[in-house]
Amino acid sequence: MDTIKFLLYGLEYLLLGYFGFASIYIFVFSFAGLFKRKKRNEIFNKQRKFAVLIPGYKEDSVIVEVAKSALNQSYHSGLYDVVIIADSFKESTLNSLKQLPLRLVEVSFEKSTKSKALNRAMEVIGDAYDVALILDADNIMEDRFIEKVNTSFNQGYKVVQGHRAAKNTNTSFAILDAISEEVNNHIFRKGHRVLGLSSALIGSGMAFDYYFFKNTMANVNAVGGFDKELELKLLKNGTKIEYLDNALVLDEKVQKAEVFSNQRKRWLSAQFVYFGRYFVPGLKELFEKGNIDFFDKVYQMVSPPRVLLLGLVVIISFLYFIFNTFFPTGLLAVSASFWYVSLLLTILAFFFAIPRNFYSVKTVQAILTLPKAFLLMFLSLFKLKGANKKFIHTQHGTINGQ
Repeated sequence: MDTIKFLLYGLEYLLLGYFGFASIYIFVFSFAGLFKRKKRNEIFNKQRKFAVLIPGYKEDSVIVEVAKSALNQSYHSGLYDVVIIADSFKESTLNSLKQLPLRLVEVSFEKSTKSKALNRAMEVIGDAYDVALILDADNIMEDRFIEKVNTSFNQGYKVVQGHRAAKNTNTSFAILDAISEEVNNHIFRKGHRVLGLSSALIGSGMAFDYYFFKNTMANVNAVGGFDKELELKLLKNGTKIEYLDNALVLDEKVQKAEVFSNQRKRWLSAQFVYFGRYFVPGLKELFEKGNIDFFDKVYQMVSPPRVLLLGLVVIISFLYFIFNTFFPTGLLAVSASFWYVSLLLTILAFFFAIPRNFYSVKTVQAILTLPKAFLLMFLSLFKLKGANKKFIHTQHGTINGQ
């Protein structure tokens, strides 16, 4: 009996430590994200040449319009090339792309991955570029995006992440996905930069010193989550990642439950794989070199996704409330109070992070599907085996997300 009690108390403290710390973590960075930070002055005055790399796998429905949009930047047209990396496109799509003033790189792999496509494209286009700017095949840049990124490079940064925002909010799942994106932008990008840490990368809308990116990517062979591997390598080397909150890239949000489930399964799998791979190096970097940026990123790999954190803290807090009401004990009351604090911090973190334009009737309606989103995420935890070893393609719709 004493052994069972010991195990139960141990499990309780483990769960409280894991979820409690995660609640404090997102609260601190979410609160920090409410403040502005001092910008660097420009130390260069240079217009760089950009390679806008857009890899796509079977993205015939969106790629032509995305390519046309990418060509309409305020930046000097002679100083950026749009490079479409076409994997398994239809012949009619390829013909349409060939009519546009861009570079088309056709690729084919036995097992397609984004990292393979990018590496192959850079082999083909050569080294006559200063910056590699990565987009997804459904992304739309605001017209001054390249100009704003170039300004950041003039401030001395080698890696810049733009503000990826929702292109569509036409379904409840799209609204939830859009809110999730903005919460992550606020906590893991803006909040981190306010406190002097690096922004998280997001897989697209990001720019790198070209030579630096090409050489780093040559050692990245990820099937899923290539941005995570790239980010860990950058932070291990002490490279600071900038975030441009005012440089928007519109991204299509998932509209259906099955797409949401597949996407999250891919993300969760990548996180656990990289946590296992980098946990020990992360501890060494922290204690031997004081590399907080790198260790912080390693922790993010094992921290609970925001939907799971909110859902599980709500459930556990509710259970403690029920037990404490009907079977009150002093020890139970103390444990319950810790869970209530964790719940409060989590709710406040979300409140600080969700943009005011999402406070609407549509969002309230979307929240009704939150339990389903939580269940899909929770079930994904039990379906991660092998997810990082195969390419899971997120199907996109038309350019307006319909």
